[in-house]
Amino acid sequence: MKLRLALIAVALAGVSAAPPASSAPAPAATPPERACASAEAKQFDFWLGEWDLTWENGKGTNAITRALDGCVIMENFNGGSSMPLRGMSLSVWSNATGAWQQTWVDNEGGYLDFSGGLQKDGRMILERKGKVEGKEVLQRMIWHDIRPNSLIWNWERSEDGGATWQVIWRILYRRRAGGPHL
Repeated sequence: MKLRLALIAVALAGVSAAPPASSAPAPAATPPERACASAEAKQFDFWLGEWDLTWENGKGTNAITRALDGCVIMENFNGGSSMPLRGMSLSVWSNATGAWQQTWVDNEGGYLDFSGGLQKDGRMILERKGKVEGKEVLQRMIWHDIRPNSLIWNWERSEDGGATWQVIWRILYRRRAGGPHL
């Protein structure tokens, strides 16, 4: 019995004294090519920065940054004292769809989803199907007249399947003084 206990004690001591299987860090894997490194994923770079906004009866601000390792464009809109609307959007280039995808949410419970991209004429257009007063419509956002320190953004609606469009809201963007031109 004593011999048996001694053998068990020796066996247990050997187990606890055994070195760990591997304490060295695993070699770093070669990172795959980043999906957001493509030229298409840079098409929204004109929008990055701090902006002062003006529209027919108001003023606000918008801060546009990159997030999540640079793969996501994040917008933070503030209607200022002109209007209580506060909102944010996340935009990402989708290799799977070959288009930009954007989701907008706001402090009024709004949720909108868009898809689209950069047009040959230099306009960025994202659109969606929506409902206004129970009627199906098309809605779109257009960034146009894009310059290093300014651009125009339109919110438009079509009630005839896209044959004609009505500008609902036009915002003039001016890059904040001292802000980086990206």
